[in-house]
Amino acid sequence: MKRKLLLVDDDIYLRDSISSYLKSEGFFVESCQDANTALLSIKKNKPDLIIADIMMPKLDGYTFISKLKEDEKLCGIPVIFLTAKGMTNDRIKAYDLGCNAYITKPFDPKELLSIICSLFTHISLLQKYTAKKNKKKNNSQLSVISFTNRETTILQLVVKGLRNKDIAACLNISIKNVEKYVSRLLNKTSTKNRTELARFILSQKIAINEGE
Repeated sequence: MKRKLLLVDDDIYLRDSISSYLKSEGFFVESCQDANTALLSIKKNKPDLIIADIMMPKLDGYTFISKLKEDEKLCGIPVIFLTAKGMTNDRIKAYDLGCNAYITKPFDPKELLSIICSLFTHISLLQKYTAKKNKKKNNSQLSVISFTNRETTILQLVVKGLRNKDIAACLNISIKNVEKYVSRLLNKTSTKNRTELARFILSQKIAINEGE
C-alpha cells in the first residue's frame, strides 16, 4: 500500500513540483494551499506524513503543528517543515513544537525523499518492536493460569479429545460434574467450547499449574 503524504504550501509551483517528484517515487500525495484547509482535510483523510511550510497566510506552520499536537488522534503524524526560515531560533522553535525534520529552501528533493523514507523506516521498526513486546507480554500473562488438581486432569482429557461421558466414566464421576468443570475451564481461558479450549491450550503452550 502506498504511503499517503500531505503537502501544505501556498506556493502552487512548489506544491506541483514536489507532488510530481514524490508521486514518481511511489507515494500518494495530496496538497493544500493553506493550513486551515489542511486541518479540515486531515480530519477527513488522515495522512501518514505531513510536509508543511511555516510562512503561510491565515495560519502559520507553528500554529498548524501546535493544533495537530493538541489532537490525540492527529498528534502522532510525523511533520517535516520545508521553509525559507533558516535561523537557528526558527529550527529550535519548530523542534520544540514537535516537528520531526526541518529543511530550508532552496533544497534538494533527494534530501526530502531520504528524510521521508528514514522516518517511515523508523516508524515501521517501532511498530514491529511494540507489537512483539505486546505479544510477549500477552503470552506471559496467558501462560500463568492456575487450575485445581481435578481441573488439570479433566483439561488433559479434553485436550486428548475425550467426550464428557468418557471423562465421567474414566474418573468415576457424573457427567453433570464433568460439565461443571468444563464450564469452569472455558471461563478461565475465555474460550467458547471444548474444541476452542483444546486449541487454545495447545497453541499458547500454557503451563498447567496445579492449585488447591
